Amino acid sequence: MSRGRSVLSVFAFAAVGAVCVVNVVDPTAGAIASPYFQPAGRFDGESAQTVTATDGYETTFDRDGYEVVLAPKPVITAPPVDAAGAPGAGGPVIAPDPGSAKALAREMLAARGMGDDQFSCLVSLWNKESGWRVTAANPSGAYGIPQALPGRKMATVGADWQTNPVTQITWGLGYIAARYGSPCGAWAHSQAKNFY
Repeated sequence: MSRGRSVLSVFAFAAVGAVCVVNVVDPTAGAIASPYFQPAGRFDGESAQTVTATDGYETTFDRDGYEVVLAPKPVITAPPVDAAGAPGAGGPVIAPDPGSAKALAREMLAARGMGDDQFSCLVSLWNKESGWRVTAANPSGAYGIPQALPGRKMATVGADWQTNPVTQITWGLGYIAARYGSPCGAWAHSQAKNFY
């Protein structure tokens, strides 16, 4: 037992000594793993980690045998506004997965005569509130996709309010219409007050 400990101690001492010798012989040895380390004489003084493009760019290029694909820059658009002039969520509307809670909400908004500008605001609002999770629960008692407070309020629409996205979305859209007029109105209030 004593011999095992002394062998382990000698090994540990040798390992520490080897690290010290490497750092004395080549002080940059540990820095090579750092993304900030730039070996002298490579890349003509340019950073090895950046590529600068002006007035457009190539979609692919090779670097040390690896193909690098650059994604196009996102298009920045002005946020839409609703009929009352309230700011919308902005950005293009991406079609939701068929059968998802978002797809159901989009259909329900269309049935109420509201377009993608209102859907965009609703997506932003409920992304923030619940991430569109039917079982999202808050310690305050808020529950579901619309974060009804208390959650049992949604029972006015259906007894399955704890698990059914249609029930929750129906209640949430009714609440938004009665209180804010539109999803963009609710989103504007949420951005200003951090609740709706």
